[in-house]
This record gives sequence, C-alpha cells and structure tokens, in this order.
Amino acid sequence: MGSVELLTDAFGRIKETVHDVVGGLDADALAYRVDDEANSIAWLVWHLTRVQDDHIADVADREQVWTAGGWAERFGLSLPDEDTGYGHSSEDVAAVRVDDGKLLTGYHDAVYEQTVDYISGITDADLDVVIDESWDPPVTLGVRLVSVIGDDMQHVGQAAFVRGIVLR
Repeated sequence: MGSVELLTDAFGRIKETVHDVVGGLDADALAYRVDDEANSIAWLVWHLTRVQDDHIADVADREQVWTAGGWAERFGLSLPDEDTGYGHSSEDVAAVRVDDGKLLTGYHDAVYEQTVDYISGITDADLDVVIDESWDPPVTLGVRLVSVIGDDMQHVGQAAFVRGIVLR
C-alpha cells in the first residue's frame, strides 16, 4: 500500500463513520448536547467536515466545497462562510442545527470527493514539501494531512460517543 492508498483509506474510514454516526437520527438527536457547554453530533460532524474542507482546499489551491458547492446556503447558518467552528462559543455550537442528517452526510461526501481527488494526484515526495512556515518546525503536506485525519477521527469518535448516549 502506497501513501495515496493509505490516505484514501483513512479519509474513507472517516466518511464511513460519519455515515454510521448520523444515520437514522432526527433533528433533536443530532442537536442533543450532554450539557450546555458540550458539542452536539451535528456540530461535531459539521466542524470536522468544515476543517477538512478548509485545509484540503488550501493545500489544493481550490475553492472550498462549502461555498463552491452551495453548501453554505443549504445549511443556512448564521455564521460567516469562512467559519469552521474553531473557537465557537456555546451559543455558536447551539446554532449549528440541521433538519436532516442527509445534509451533513451530503456535505461530508462532497468534501471527501474533493479530498480524494486531490490526494490521488500527490506523490511521496509531495508529502515532504513545507506548506506552512509559521510553525516550528514548519509543517509539511504530509503532516497537515495526518493532522486533518487525526482531528477528524477525534471528532467523529466524540460524535459516536454522543450518539451512544442519545440512543440509551
């Protein structure tokens, strides 16, 4: 298995878990929060997808799926288009509501497709290219992609935990 296949598999596992977590839940279940400061399933899946969209679009030098695919309008959130959820207040988290989990999975699937399209064209040598010198040490493409995968896995795991509580 090469790097492209490994990355594709990792992003594919995230996609599968997003579908498993969201599937069959209604708007109230997707919005459920363990307490007033906790994140909902809807917010967690929206956020992990927004971060993936933002980071992949940046390294691929493409427009984000959020705006290019009309997802910002479909979600109709009272947030700026560039918002990814980073630093959200409790009120911001509560504002991320959806009527149907298919909106979340549809957006995630579109971001997954752009992600796989991008990574299918990279080489092992590309993974060592420094893409962000504002960090110490500077961030390579490989590190950025692994960072997105790690962040996505953590958030989808949190969403799965909340789903378990909701279904109890």
